[in-house]
Amino acid sequence: MALELEDFRPPPYRMTPLSWAAYGGHEAVVKMLLERDDVEPDTVDRFGETPLFKAAEEGHEGVVKMLLERGDVNPNTANRRGETPIGIAIWAGNEGVVNMLLERNDINMDPTRGRAGGTPLLKAASNGREGIVKMLLERNDANPNTVDDEYGFTPLFEAACANHEGVVKILLERGDVNPNIASVNGETPLFGAAECGNEGVLKMLLERKDVNTELADNYGRTPLRIAVSKGHEGVVKMLLGREDVNPNTASGYGETPLSIAARKGCEGVVKILLERNDINADPADQYGQTPLLMAAWEGHEGVVKILLERGDVNLNAADDRGETILFGAASWGREGIVKILLEQVGVNSDIANLAGETALSRAQKSGHHAIVKLLSEHRNMIPPLDGDEFSALSSPEGSDLDKLPSKTISLDFKAKAQHVRPSLGNPSDQPQTSC
Repeated sequence: MALELEDFRPPPYRMTPLSWAAYGGHEAVVKMLLERDDVEPDTVDRFGETPLFKAAEEGHEGVVKMLLERGDVNPNTANRRGETPIGIAIWAGNEGVVNMLLERNDINMDPTRGRAGGTPLLKAASNGREGIVKMLLERNDANPNTVDDEYGFTPLFEAACANHEGVVKILLERGDVNPNIASVNGETPLFGAAECGNEGVLKMLLERKDVNTELADNYGRTPLRIAVSKGHEGVVKMLLGREDVNPNTASGYGETPLSIAARKGCEGVVKILLERNDINADPADQYGQTPLLMAAWEGHEGVVKILLERGDVNLNAADDRGETILFGAASWGREGIVKILLEQVGVNSDIANLAGETALSRAQKSGHHAIVKLLSEHRNMIPPLDGDEFSALSSPEGSDLDKLPSKTISLDFKAKAQHVRPSLGNPSDQPQTSC
């Protein structure tokens, strides 16, 4: 039988007849070709992939077996992306192929790149290949704590983030697995599970006595903080069930988990946090903003009501510009919240900010007529309701207020209400208007 090589090498792929046969799983053709003296079994195509690579990726065990029986086939040849036959077989979930490759003594277990990047154990864990993970852990050269070169992820971290509970269980059953190894960003497996809301994985991790629940990432975020930020109520509840989790841990600028939940309007999370006896319900961050102030300014009526049910929050708390909870709500047109606040005993509607403005004068200037009416009635000063008569209403501070230079500065408080801070390099903790 005459075989012309170029007849089987379409320009886009440059695959040999053996590569095509291996790719398609045609064992009889592979056997016939391997019996020829002029067939090179390790020839690569334009992607750098050998016949063994093709068969391993497609899961053709019979072809893999024939190729591995030859002495001139390199089982570690990587393609142009750095992917090896064992790596691609793990990525594809071809357990039989992986098992055959692992039976060889010359298989390279070092990290690779591409789809099958990382060590074989890392790739198996990240893809949830339980059977392959078990096979790899039976080898002496598979370190369960090895981290990848780029991000510093361990097999446990990969499995925890991807919610592969079976793999997490297998890894945690080993006594030599460290559950607290952090990535280059400081993220532990517990942090990853909390961020992704993987409650089953989180439960298994918390059952380990050596897990550290308070390890923060490079941005100062603890597992509780990230779970609150993502609105994962179940995770928050599980974490707060442990005495070693501090519900009041603050960020570098003083924002606590309760502050985050209040700012984002996460009513369920706020309720769960307030169930802890040691919670501080009225912490102020470095800008002087409390959870109640944030919720009011953002318009989260439900959270405002929940916080007001407690007796340990300051109704008249002001930020570093002297702007109170009522002032912000009035300024931003939060009519419902203004009504709620004015119903509270002890609320002071006459507190002025550093520029001398009150809630009433700011609401008047902002054109929030309904709020002007509410505040005026609260002070027994009912103004006209329509037309140009609103402009005739003088503010309690007098007409010279417009001349104050600091007034221009105080107008910019959308940024403050939303807690825009100097960037910490991670957008996941940036302000949102809802949970």
